[in-house]
Amino acid sequence: MEVEVKFKVDFEEAKQKIESLGALFVREELQEDVYFSLPLPKLLRVRKLENLGKAFLTYKEIKDPGRNEEFDELEVEVSDFDTTVEILKRLGFEEDIVVRKRRLVYLLGDVTFELNDVEGLGGFLDIEVISDDVGEAKKKIWEVAKLLGLSEEDVEPRLYQELIREAMRKQEG
Repeated sequence: MEVEVKFKVDFEEAKQKIESLGALFVREELQEDVYFSLPLPKLLRVRKLENLGKAFLTYKEIKDPGRNEEFDELEVEVSDFDTTVEILKRLGFEEDIVVRKRRLVYLLGDVTFELNDVEGLGGFLDIEVISDDVGEAKKKIWEVAKLLGLSEEDVEPRLYQELIREAMRKQEG
């Protein structure tokens, strides 16, 4: 089970704090995610890692709708991003939202930090632990979050698709 908590952060400030904990920098990813229309709690996306020349097809099911912290996830690498998107469209899936972001990935033990600069939305930090024990995973996440000065008020429970849709509505209105 993927357990993660997403926080709204200042990108540069969060980067400095993560590095001050001694977290190991793993990689930078320039991501383009194409999400398809599926009824929640199911998510279907194709992700392109532009700078790494990789693409992935991902199915996620949210196990705690509303909080969006617990996910059952299946992911497979695909050889061609555009063809995978086209196959899904021809199967009848409608393209919904595109999310573009720059992500810095760090590791500290079994805790993964995914620091994101999301186009049109700003900075977010996903703190993630893979575990069958959701309670223990959340405990670890919150221990590290507190070290970074993050609290419940900093949590962003909405999905990026929801945030982008909201931003688009504000621009139109």
